[in-house]
Amino acid sequence: MITVSNVSLRFGDRKLFEDVNIKFTPGNCYGLIGANGAGKSTFLKILSGELEPQTGNVALGPNQRLAVLKQNHFEYEEHEVLQTVIMGHERLYQIMQEKDAIYMKEDFSDEDGIRAAELEGEFAELNGWEAESEAAILLQGLGIPEELHGKKMAELTGSEKVKVLLAQALFGKPDVLLLDEPTNHLDIKAIQWLEEFLINFENTVIVVSHDRHFLNKVCTHIADLDFGKIKIYVGNYDFWYQSSQLALKMAQEQNKKKEEKIKELQNFIARFSANASKSKQATSRKKLLEKITLDDIQPSSRRYPYVHFTPNREIGNDLLRVEGLTKTIDGVKVLDNISFTMNKDDKIALVGTNEIAKTTLFKILMGEMEPDSGTYKWGVTTSQSYFPKDNSEYFENNDMNLVDWLRQYSPEDQTESFLRGFLGRMLFSGEEVNKKATVLSGGEKVRCMLAKMMLSGANVLLLDEPTNHLDLESITALNEGLIRYKGSMIFASHDHQFIQTIANRIIEITPNGLIDKQMTYNEYLENDDIQKQVAAMYQ
Repeated sequence: MITVSNVSLRFGDRKLFEDVNIKFTPGNCYGLIGANGAGKSTFLKILSGELEPQTGNVALGPNQRLAVLKQNHFEYEEHEVLQTVIMGHERLYQIMQEKDAIYMKEDFSDEDGIRAAELEGEFAELNGWEAESEAAILLQGLGIPEELHGKKMAELTGSEKVKVLLAQALFGKPDVLLLDEPTNHLDIKAIQWLEEFLINFENTVIVVSHDRHFLNKVCTHIADLDFGKIKIYVGNYDFWYQSSQLALKMAQEQNKKKEEKIKELQNFIARFSANASKSKQATSRKKLLEKITLDDIQPSSRRYPYVHFTPNREIGNDLLRVEGLTKTIDGVKVLDNISFTMNKDDKIALVGTNEIAKTTLFKILMGEMEPDSGTYKWGVTTSQSYFPKDNSEYFENNDMNLVDWLRQYSPEDQTESFLRGFLGRMLFSGEEVNKKATVLSGGEKVRCMLAKMMLSGANVLLLDEPTNHLDLESITALNEGLIRYKGSMIFASHDHQFIQTIANRIIEITPNGLIDKQMTYNEYLENDDIQKQVAAMYQ
């Protein structure tokens, strides 16, 4: 358990938290959510002791241990992988080091023998004899094979280091586990393994993540950081989001009888309770949900963008034909004889481990890069709008305000009020539209790019990782906008829920060709025959 009492923190004139009083209890997983810049990572640093609050304190239960997912991927370069994981339990690692130092002494004294016996007793109490096997199991679960366990961290790739640091945080069954964006840089198998680990983890977990599917799978509670306060709500992210929207609707319909509101709430909770999985965590969440009353649900103050793409023209049956595309970059063949046909109403998710391959395909299809061989042809009724992974060229050295910036991409010479309307949908209102394009944050740039695409009226969208840099509110709004979109699209994303709710066709680019299936993402992942085919294609 971890208790937060009267915690406040300010940076200059900016208030992040004020008089926060909450308890995080064992057996629960708390998803800490809040708008970008609200202070989620800062709050985790206060919980871990890395940052001191200006008032109040944070207390662990007696003799309890807290573990944190480290963010410095180069902190352990000279240490072996297995050793790095065990270092996650600081006291156990100290004992192991001190024991080894004593046993290596040539002049082993009686005092050394007494100290060694004390250390051996504490070592056994901390389950030290199982430490290496436990660390190895964690590493293998996250996809780090045994042959890498004895190597130095410096020899690993960036994504491998992330997995090792995650195993370090999980090691030794900490009483409180703090995870800041734990799914970043993880492949789908590692994420699925982590989900199962956390679902069955019996102690306290507090996690920050932009991955809604992950939050929905593992969280029993949502800790909502808003207006400098943190409120705890029972349920996962979807339950919090939909209940807050329901509460907003109820607040706007004050003339509605309370009995009708209660009935609507009961039906809503019943749907979520029925969907709870069979895990212990989800079962306890179901019991908690059933105890919720009308007063427990409150509207959120969050502002959501309004994302709506309207094609100017209906698309024909002839969309896109790709034949034999091949491309080598820096001596590495990233696309090898790629062929597929895009059909009307296709919403294609590009998946696969090679990010460069997906981005290269997008650039070729948009005419920004020439293939080494092969052809592609867009249908005459199509118009395309492209969201690139790297949007820096649209904003660098650009002193235009946002209205003038957007005007560049308007098909006609539109009025300022018309352009302000599109920017308003993307949460740029009032004087914010006078911001210079060069000073925008990553999330603001993405919202500007989405406004540009909405203006285009295209009937085919190409989106390369559009959720990068966005907060949960913007991701949710974009997700819903693309579900409603009447045109066709090709997109790449690491957001499981995004892919599952939008795509009706999955194309995986492997080193040995394409796997192309007309189905949802969950069906694709759960089909054993397809996954065996995928594994074979990567060998």
